[in-house]
Amino acid sequence: MVSVQDRSSYIILTVSHQKSASAFSYQKIWEKFRSQTEAERDQFLSGSFPVHFDWSVSSESFKVEGGWTEHGKGETIWDRFSHEGHVFENQTTDLACDSYHKVDYDVYLLRGMMAPNYQFSISWARIFSTGRKESLIEKGVAYYDKMIDTLLQSGIEPTVALHHWDLPQALQDSGGWENDSIVEPFREFSGFCFSHYGDRVKTWITFGSPWVVSNLGYGTGEHPPRVKDPIITSYKVTHNIIKSHAEAWHIYNDNYRKLQGGKVGIALNSDWAEPRNPSSDQDVAAAERYLNFMLGWFAHPIFVDGDYSTVLKEQIEKKKGSCGKELARLPVFTEAEKQRIQGTADFFGLNHHTSRLISESLNSCDVGPNNVGDFQTHIDPTWPPTASDQIQSVPWGLRRLLNYISLEYTSITKVPIYVTGNGMPTEYNSDVFNDTERVDYLKAYINEAMKAVHLDEIYIQRFTVQSLMDGFEGPQGYSQRFGLHYVDFEDPDRPRTPKASAYYYSKVIERNGFAETATKAKITCQGLHCFLSNGLLRVAKRLHCWLWTSLCEL
Repeated sequence: MVSVQDRSSYIILTVSHQKSASAFSYQKIWEKFRSQTEAERDQFLSGSFPVHFDWSVSSESFKVEGGWTEHGKGETIWDRFSHEGHVFENQTTDLACDSYHKVDYDVYLLRGMMAPNYQFSISWARIFSTGRKESLIEKGVAYYDKMIDTLLQSGIEPTVALHHWDLPQALQDSGGWENDSIVEPFREFSGFCFSHYGDRVKTWITFGSPWVVSNLGYGTGEHPPRVKDPIITSYKVTHNIIKSHAEAWHIYNDNYRKLQGGKVGIALNSDWAEPRNPSSDQDVAAAERYLNFMLGWFAHPIFVDGDYSTVLKEQIEKKKGSCGKELARLPVFTEAEKQRIQGTADFFGLNHHTSRLISESLNSCDVGPNNVGDFQTHIDPTWPPTASDQIQSVPWGLRRLLNYISLEYTSITKVPIYVTGNGMPTEYNSDVFNDTERVDYLKAYINEAMKAVHLDEIYIQRFTVQSLMDGFEGPQGYSQRFGLHYVDFEDPDRPRTPKASAYYYSKVIERNGFAETATKAKITCQGLHCFLSNGLLRVAKRLHCWLWTSLCEL
């Protein structure tokens, strides 16, 4: 945590760090791991995490809540997007998992998993229908009160994300994140949440995966608000999100930290970038640029020096000169803004799902991050696939990325790293209960995080699995399933059923890692029953009880 009194010394320290940090950090991490054999890389590590390590499960408001107009909730950009027919099979956010009416049910699932923490996001439009404080909705406020109170009564700590993609449509109608004026509404919203919920919420995330908003929402237009401007608008959006994040941190730091004792951070999504040709210095440099264009775009201003990295700025100028035209316009922070942004995070949140092979690719003057950054992405055909062509299982990439983050971003401020989202999608038409691919995926990724803790001494305090239940997954609708619990979207009551991965993750939580055995218990599911073969045979009636709680009559 960076206190006010620490910030002046922090600024001095980062001046020298900024000059050579990025290339040095990547090269050092690459040299550390490049000589690993495949067997060494994939070797399973037995044991447990530190005693106070935290486990969490996540969801996001628009993916699960439903109740899209209930009690005066305002329209969001995802409501508009789905109603305009941009989603698989014209599916919408209208009902989703109906979590708006199922607080007790959802907390029951968390109790069954013995999850000590639940990470969820607040729908801005459910509290302020137009995005401004004058449009306060008391019943929307009460919904999150009930969620937080029910969690705490069950011994589950809430982690709250202020914003995960679902901007109020009324604010988008005024330009959304492209408009500099949006910083003030976000200050209002975050200040209200800190004031009203902060006596009970001790961990806050300002933004979840904001790169997705900037790149897919305002760059490629694949997500709402469907703006296709990767040259100017996507960079301006990032600029305003970073400033909004900093303002929220300062509101908490100045008005609520001393009284409430909580933490405020940000959750950034990033792949790991591996050189396609390990012997190519050009590919190594390209991989480092990839991380600067994805992770560093947000992380460098917040965690290093209040400004975009030298790598990012110089590469954009280089392409402008070589192409004779502007491919990207990076806004400029004032000196006052740099000082206000620098060091505004009490933890580094990481959302991570996969990795990419990166090669140098020169001479393209087309728009887009890859062309501006002179890199090309590749997928190793041997990497296990998932239901999404964007996500392959590459668990060893997580360990390398955690090492890079520690060296590049958190080594000065000493803030902890939280893995705020890790998971994979499966197809709806596959074996929805016996999701062994997800079990294998989680086992491997969690183990790589444990290697980073014990073998690399990386300061990681939390691992969060995405997500508690199946939900609305953007343009893919309900066709891709990330949940530890299956949701029957054909049933208007939206019943939830634990999958094999839910049972598996609950055992990881119970053991605080892999203390009992280096190999996982084999879990098989038939109908409404799950069987665990680890020396014990237990049966759970899926719809009525949980395997490892007193709620089950075995």
